[in-house]
Amino acid sequence: MSPSELNALPSPKFWRRVSCGLYEQLVLLGVIAFTFLLPNLALGILFGASLPSWLTFLYLYAVLGIYFVWYWTKSGQTLAMQTWRVRMIDMNGYNLTRRQALWRYIFGSLWLVPCVLLQWMFHLEKWQIIEMLFTVALFIWPLSTFLDRRPVSERQGLPDRMAGTRLVELPKHLVTIS
Repeated sequence: MSPSELNALPSPKFWRRVSCGLYEQLVLLGVIAFTFLLPNLALGILFGASLPSWLTFLYLYAVLGIYFVWYWTKSGQTLAMQTWRVRMIDMNGYNLTRRQALWRYIFGSLWLVPCVLLQWMFHLEKWQIIEMLFTVALFIWPLSTFLDRRPVSERQGLPDRMAGTRLVELPKHLVTIS
């Protein structure tokens, strides 16, 4: 599709965003298992050592950042986005540059801030933290589309508005796996 045709497509509805986010979390379990758990298990088994929690967080954040930035600049779609026919484009209908994709990743990660504050305020424990992260990422963050005052077919979530990107829903006949 040409950039002007992509730009004319509607934005995905709330439940398509939630479904795509749920599927993305399942895909990310595999990414994390391969790039995070295996090296850390090897480090622990071979050397009896583990990374400090702050370094573990930074490593995981970087790994996930590389995943998202690579897919968004290559085809505009992660694996989950391909399945749910959602594509990320810039405001002119083109694929994102690395800089745009990196800013979109950073803005898309801002949902972690209220989670950290809630964890600190309520002294949440292990499973409570995971449940909160899951709920905020899957439901609360996509609700930010309702803060957009544009027509429903043009609404974008907060990270997309901040980064100058758009999510569009691709028609059924156009899906190609790259």
